[in-house]
Amino acid sequence: METQLDPMKDDLPLMANTSHMLVKHYVLDLDVDFKSRVIEGFIVLFLDTGSRYRRASSTGEEGCQFDETCKIRASEPGHVLVSDASLCSSKTKYNDFAVCGKGEKDTSDKNGNHSNKEQASGISSSKNCCDIEHHGNKDFLLVLDCCDLSVLKVEEVDVAAVSSMEKFSGSDKLTDVSKEMGNLRNHIVRELVSLPSDRWKEQLDYYTHCSQAPGCGELLFTTGTWSLEIRKSGIQTPTDFPHAIRIWYKTKPEGRSVTWTTDQSDRPCVYTMGSPINNRALFPCQEPPIALSTWQTSVRTAASFVVLMSGENSAEPVQLQEGIMSWYYYVTMPMPASTFTIAVGCWQEVKQQSFTPAVQTNNEFSLPFSQADFRWHEESCGHVEYPCRFQNPAARLQRVIPYRVFAPWCLMKCCEEHLLQLVPQCLSAAYTTLGTHPFSRLDVLIVPSNFSSLGMASPHIIFLSQSVLPGGSHLCGTRLCHEIAHAWFGLAIGARDWTEEWISEGFATFLEDVFWARAQQLSHDEVKAQQELKALLRWRRLRDEVQNSEEELQVLR
Repeated sequence: METQLDPMKDDLPLMANTSHMLVKHYVLDLDVDFKSRVIEGFIVLFLDTGSRYRRASSTGEEGCQFDETCKIRASEPGHVLVSDASLCSSKTKYNDFAVCGKGEKDTSDKNGNHSNKEQASGISSSKNCCDIEHHGNKDFLLVLDCCDLSVLKVEEVDVAAVSSMEKFSGSDKLTDVSKEMGNLRNHIVRELVSLPSDRWKEQLDYYTHCSQAPGCGELLFTTGTWSLEIRKSGIQTPTDFPHAIRIWYKTKPEGRSVTWTTDQSDRPCVYTMGSPINNRALFPCQEPPIALSTWQTSVRTAASFVVLMSGENSAEPVQLQEGIMSWYYYVTMPMPASTFTIAVGCWQEVKQQSFTPAVQTNNEFSLPFSQADFRWHEESCGHVEYPCRFQNPAARLQRVIPYRVFAPWCLMKCCEEHLLQLVPQCLSAAYTTLGTHPFSRLDVLIVPSNFSSLGMASPHIIFLSQSVLPGGSHLCGTRLCHEIAHAWFGLAIGARDWTEEWISEGFATFLEDVFWARAQQLSHDEVKAQQELKALLRWRRLRDEVQNSEEELQVLR
């Protein structure tokens, strides 16, 4: 049996071998079923070889260039690139293999996984998990972070069968590539993921068509407590491993990445809570924060539900059949998979019902132009290429990005009175302080009462607890400012290691006071008095927590 983790002492295992292959883009196609409390469908992963393997290949050397940095570092448990045998105990039992051979008996178990003892013998033990590049006669193993999922099938995607991809296969770069179909498919994916950022719309369209391409052979896989491991027989290096794979799976009702519950109006809903295991029980992924990817998602559910998600577009539902609607979102800024967020429920959009001068005036535009933005006219960003708003002149002038507020029906009136008018004020104050908003739009959702925090920020969407509403504009405003600050610190800029998340929390906590003071348009003396009072209260709370809590509770995991 696999060792069970003690949440008080053990860190979340990051199993994905990101140094050898990186997911560049996810395409999710999902159905949400509230009767069974299951999300089911498929995910297509578009992969590229990782930086460490590329460096090894460029030297002309075969085999893995492992060094001490591959091993687990006690000082950086959130930055583990798993290639150490200590995380891959030989005690681990692998018996959930997919059967690729024709005519073989389907041995699916009750969880929808498959087993085949003959096939399992190839990698029945993971004690040599670090030897993933064919030391001896072993196949390359793609390792993804995954738990509480029923994986039904894994297959290679025949991207070469997509007619619109002929322009990539006919590239001059193909002259040095073998005409063997596997290499051709991988070449197409490499060309696709490397398209320049000004062709992002075209790229998303290609991803969509490729995700719908037929499969061209099932892949062997095994599921462990914390991982999904995939291999193709005879493939021994990341370069030759399929660069586009499709995983058919379904979540389990007890899965810990999402919560199935009812909202404050007693209607069913499901949402990602930002759980300690992140999104690995929602879809197989690479979870180390250094693994940055883009994604696009289609979600189908009953017509009575609204799907909100991390996405640059404000999705409009499309009716597929009577009673079933489809929602589509996409993200073009590479982000950690842990930031993917979804909320499906009978949410109601809160809109201003009557003309209110305090809300409808242009006060939010009267603040001075952000001095921080002047330098971006002269300097370029240093991040990986994507359609960056900091280089977009129109975005640099956008003081208040488009926003929406959603809530359960019974809280709509309260949100209209306390929250709706605060959003543009807080967004404007953030712009005045930090400049261009990193994200193009914002949804704010009042989540169910079982939400364990006051708020949580994700790309394009903020979850707020109902607890901030009765506190009047001050509590609601300061919390909203805190979560807006995370757009810069925590999302656009994030810690390489999860144990350093306190850095982004520190910036957000500091900036919430700055934003909120500007949103209220306080005088200098009022700002100083408010900040000194809050600093004193925070110091006393920190002192009391340190004096009255066990040491283990003071360690960030």
